[in-house]
This record gives sequence, structure tokens and C-alpha cells, in this order.
Amino acid sequence: MASDTRNLDADIIVIGGGPAGSATATMLARQGVSVLLFERESFPRHHVGESLLPASIPVLKELGALSAVERAGFLPKWGATMVWGKDAQPWSWYFRETSRQYPHSYQVWRPQFDQILLDNSRSQGVEVREAHRVVQVLYRHGKPSGVRFNTQDGRAGAASCRLVVDASGQGGLIGRTLGLRRWDAFFQNLAVYGYFEGSQPLAPPDQTNIFIESYREGWFWNIPLQGGQAGVGAVVDSIAGQEGIREFGPAEFLRRQISRAPHTAAMLRNSRMVSGPFVVKDWSYTCQPMVGDGYILVGDAACFVDPLFSSGVHLALMGGVMAAALAISKLNDPGIADAAGRAYEELYLQEYSHFREMARLFYTSNLTSDSYFWEARRILAGSEDASESFSPRQAFIRAVAGQPPRGYERAVLERGQAPLEFTQSVGAVEVDQLHRRATLDQANRDPEAIYRSVPKLSPGVRIERKPVLGQGRFDWGQVICGPGQSQGMPCSPLVALLVSMIDGETPVAAILESMGRGRQPGQAQQISQSALAALGILYVDGSIDRLAGL
Repeated sequence: MASDTRNLDADIIVIGGGPAGSATATMLARQGVSVLLFERESFPRHHVGESLLPASIPVLKELGALSAVERAGFLPKWGATMVWGKDAQPWSWYFRETSRQYPHSYQVWRPQFDQILLDNSRSQGVEVREAHRVVQVLYRHGKPSGVRFNTQDGRAGAASCRLVVDASGQGGLIGRTLGLRRWDAFFQNLAVYGYFEGSQPLAPPDQTNIFIESYREGWFWNIPLQGGQAGVGAVVDSIAGQEGIREFGPAEFLRRQISRAPHTAAMLRNSRMVSGPFVVKDWSYTCQPMVGDGYILVGDAACFVDPLFSSGVHLALMGGVMAAALAISKLNDPGIADAAGRAYEELYLQEYSHFREMARLFYTSNLTSDSYFWEARRILAGSEDASESFSPRQAFIRAVAGQPPRGYERAVLERGQAPLEFTQSVGAVEVDQLHRRATLDQANRDPEAIYRSVPKLSPGVRIERKPVLGQGRFDWGQVICGPGQSQGMPCSPLVALLVSMIDGETPVAAILESMGRGRQPGQAQQISQSALAALGILYVDGSIDRLAGL
């Protein structure tokens, strides 16, 4: 039956039914918001990006989709096997080495996975219109007020709303129209990929790992999928890749690349390509701003980073949860809307930058291949380093500290040969943290020494009032800000009070006495114990520069 194309209306229109769009819509519908989601394709539809990270598992659980994903028969992804760094032979790394709670993710078939997420949105009250392509965002008084769309059978329609969420993928309807996209000069790559039957799996226990092999022209991924297929793709220099595709065509170009990667070639020796090849030309970028009056960008419509860490779906799902929270705040609390929009973008870029910095370091540290591809990226990384000056703490935070592990980032750094300044910076921070822990352990044997000590904050550390991501919305809160922490770390009122009282002159005992003044004895003692624990964490973390007297 043909769908109704009369004028429609909703509180929020979501453009795009992929992971970012479905996650945003689901979280909004749960809070009673009327959501109209337009998806240009009829699901299931093809999409690349099959390899998930464990960081996505709790988000799927929050969306209410994890049980359906678990029942779908996707292969568990326990880690990665790689040819990367100083060792030309494959080596493996497992998620359980850094995450006991989520020791695996999944290798998903995206048509089925995305269908699960979209059906989940429907079940939670989202009005989903498949085969409806949004062709224009409508504006009233300079603010998005709705969209025009065409259906696959040639009909047209319009819908009005209070807010538009653009989750339209790399097409990026709003970003393209408003000229918001900023390309990343470092990752000038493209991918050519296809799906193969008969690919030889890795030996147990790595048979469901993602396999990544670096070679002269770039690197390959090989992702095993349920049903015996494997997704295989080559990431190469964009200019060289386009020239090769023009000369040989995508299929022959991919075949030639496979022949130059010995491990990948061996795995595909008795295979045949059953789908593809496909070419992805657009690469790493961000849109700035990601939030405007009447719109929010999310998923690939907001940013895309090199796929080395399989970060696309994670950024989409995480971004969807945040976009829904921002939308609720914009609709219900105009007083926080602008600040919450800035916080949303800072959080998004913080997560994006984590993957971006790690991928940049990976390219820089890989010494298995001496070629134009790798040398050009080492030079580009060097030129970027020359334009930015980071303290050891900042370098460490940007790369491997301050955030929970998403995947196998640290393992590859240990296998590669990262820039000397970076490794020295990381080493300096780790030695400093070991020294701080040892100092604190020794002081705990003499509690009076801690009470006598005088804490001093590190330069730039301060408390700011900013919007923080709460339960389904952004709320005003207090965060600890400092060098290398664009968004800051949300903290409790007690920790905020503690930090605000550290002036480099007042002993710990006097600070604790002041914090407990006017409280009941039992409450004052509890505050003192909690403040002492926070003091130790801030000292080891480096937010407190020193505890004079220890």
C-alpha cells in the first residue's frame, strides 16, 4: 500500500535511518517526543562498517536492542589480528585484556543490524517512513521548520517540525547545504571493498577476529561474517587510488591490491567476490558547527574518521544518545540550549579526536612498509606536530589516557615505533604517575602527613559551570577543566568544593575542617573521608600538581 504523503508534522524530524538516526529517534520517543524518521532506502540495504567495538554494547543495551542483536547470530569479535608495526608477522590482541565487562563485540551484517535498530525505533513509538528521500530542509525566519521529500514511486510531500536532526550519513544534507564540512588533510585516503565467499579464516582462537594487514600501498581489512562471507577492503592513497581505478576499473584495481598483500592474498586464494566492489571516496572530516538554531548533526553527517579502529558505528550510536539529550534540552529549556549545543559538540569532537589521534599515530608508527603511502603520512604527521606544542600530560591524554579503552589502540603503539617526542611524553607521564602512587601509598601509612600537606592545583586546572550529559538531557553541572581537556570532567558538588578550596597555601586538615563545618559529626566524617579519597585521585591524575610536605 502506498504511504500517505499529506503534510505531516512532529516535534522532531530525523533524516536517515542508520544507527545514528535510529538511536536518536529511539531515545527521543522514549521521552514522549513525537518523532518522524525519513529513510531514503527500503531496508534492508547495503552499508559498510561491519566490525563493532565493545564500547557499543552498553549503548545497544540502553537502546533496548542488545537482546535482538545477540539473537541475530552475528559472529563474536574477541579482538584483532594485525600485521602492523615493527613485526612483519601477524599478532593478536583481545578486548578482554582491557575490558572484563565487555570482552567481545560483534562482526555484524549491516543490512540486518541496521534493520534491527530501525525496527527497535518503530517498536518504541517512532513513525518511520522508508523509501522517503528528504530533498530539502525548509526554513522559516532563518530556522529549519520542516522538510520536503520524494518517495521512491515518484510522489512528493512535506513535513513540519520544531527541530531537524540530520543523520543522513556522508551525504550530509544540512552540512553540505550550509558549507559546514571541514576536510582532514592528513587522511587523504579512499577505500575499495567487496564481499567474498570462501575466504580462509584465521587459525583458532582468532577465527572471528578482524584481520588488518599493512602493505606498501596502504592497508587491508578482512572481517569474517556469519554465513561464510568476509568483507574485505583496501585503504589506499586517494589520488593514487582514483588513478588506478580509472586505469583498471574497481574490480581489477582491488584484485591487484590483494596480490600485493601476502597474508590477505593467502586468505582469499580460493575465494570469489560475490558483491561489489564498492568505492568510498569521501574520507575524514568534521562539520563545524554541528549544532545550529533548529538543527543537530549526528553520525557521519557530523563527522567521519579513518576506519582503522572500526569507530563509525560507535560514534553514530554514542552520538545518537547525545543528540537526543540535546534535542530534549533545546525543546524544553531555552536557557541551556546554546551552552548545551557547545557541550554536545565538545563531547563529540573529544570522542572523534581520540580515534583521530590514535589513527594518526598508527600511520606514523608503522614501519613495516617503506613507500609513498607510509612516508607521506609520516611527513604529514610531523608537520602537524610542528604546528602544535603539547606538554607530556596533554600528549598522553590525547592518545591513551583519560578515557576507557575502545579497542586495541595501546597494543599497536607498543608494537610500532611512534614519534620519539610522543613516546618520551607518554613515558614521562607514566613515570610521574607511578611516582605519585608510590608517594600516596607511603603517605597513607602516616595519615597525619596527608593532613599536614598543602595541595596545589596544576596550572590551568579549575572548576567551571557547564552543561553535563545526564539522564536523557543536558543539565547544568560542575566540571574540572584543565590543559588537554576541552570538555572537562563532570564532578560532584563535593569534589567541586574541594577543588575550589585548594589555593596552594591551606593545609588539607584546614580544608577538611571547613568542608565539614556546620555538619553533624557523622556527616562531617563521611565528607572528610570522601574528600580525602578524591584528593588522592586528583593527585595521581595530575590535577593536583603537588602535596607539599609529603
